[in-house]
Amino acid sequence: MEKTAKKMNPVSAFFHSQMVIPVVALLLLLVFNLIMDPTFFKITLGTNSAGDPVLSGNLISVLNNGSELAILAIGMTLVTAATGGQDISVGATIAISGSVLLRVICGGEAKPAELAAPVFVGFLAACAAAMLCGAFNGILVAGFKIQPMIATLILYTAGRSIAAWVNNNTLPIVPGEKFTYFGGFIPGIAMPTPFLIAVLCFIVIALVLKFTNLGIYTQAVGINESAARLNGLKPAAIKILSFVILGVCVSVAALIKVSRISSINYSVIAQNIEMDAILAVALGGNSLGGGKFNIWASVLAAYVIQLLTTTLYKFKVSSDALPAYKAVVVIILVVMSAPVVREKMSELGKRFKTPTKEVG
Repeated sequence: MEKTAKKMNPVSAFFHSQMVIPVVALLLLLVFNLIMDPTFFKITLGTNSAGDPVLSGNLISVLNNGSELAILAIGMTLVTAATGGQDISVGATIAISGSVLLRVICGGEAKPAELAAPVFVGFLAACAAAMLCGAFNGILVAGFKIQPMIATLILYTAGRSIAAWVNNNTLPIVPGEKFTYFGGFIPGIAMPTPFLIAVLCFIVIALVLKFTNLGIYTQAVGINESAARLNGLKPAAIKILSFVILGVCVSVAALIKVSRISSINYSVIAQNIEMDAILAVALGGNSLGGGKFNIWASVLAAYVIQLLTTTLYKFKVSSDALPAYKAVVVIILVVMSAPVVREKMSELGKRFKTPTKEVG
């Protein structure tokens, strides 16, 4: 009896993988930095003002400063996959969540002498606030059938004003150094805490995707909502859940953002981070129209975006010019996502396929 065994070689498999875009972008940036300035990759072990060991260097900065975006990319990917749209209110929701956190731990005072409540309690309150914001967006999208970007425009517009109202338009300052550990370094640990928190989030979502049907259900709803409903799923509930999960991610990002400065600036905190989160989903090769997704591609893309930002700062590019460079990336992604270009890439991948072998 003859069997036809077709095997795709590693090169062809790579071209067909969703990781191809972020990996290629990462390699291009790394090669560029290697050519322009090899010292870009230098990592040193030093000490901070308290005498504790800390790692420093451009790559450490990428892991540190890109952690909030990587965490947000998790939730944004799920929302995009389930709804075929994006949440543009995450920056404003970070402001709300961070403001609630400060309200609880500072007790409503601008400069308290000591914490009014444990940080853990404040984080739970901040998490609840962000999840409520997510549920609000989810209900508008799933219940009232409003396009996601339009539905989330409400909090995008009003969110920062709500955040200022929570603390009576004051800017509370958290006393003590322990709160800064979440956005800095834990004594005795050289790696930045934000990256460790991000790794913890990655582990949690990996376990959730492995031991639950969240990934399958989310993809099913995003691919064909009607078919998912006929198969016993509840598309509305899954869409709302995706927004709530994004809310949890937002609260973690808010904790890190607020901890970095032990305070908050309602109009500046996480400004335009929603655009970077959406870009991370797109750069990860995920369809912005919903359906099949790869969270790890989005996470890698988030760090690629931070690497791009760090590279531009390294070469003294003005912060005002950064959106222009990111716009170029968006244009490239749109072109690469075009059916004609994808067809050409598919043909290129087929050329690397191994010949069909007949096994007797």
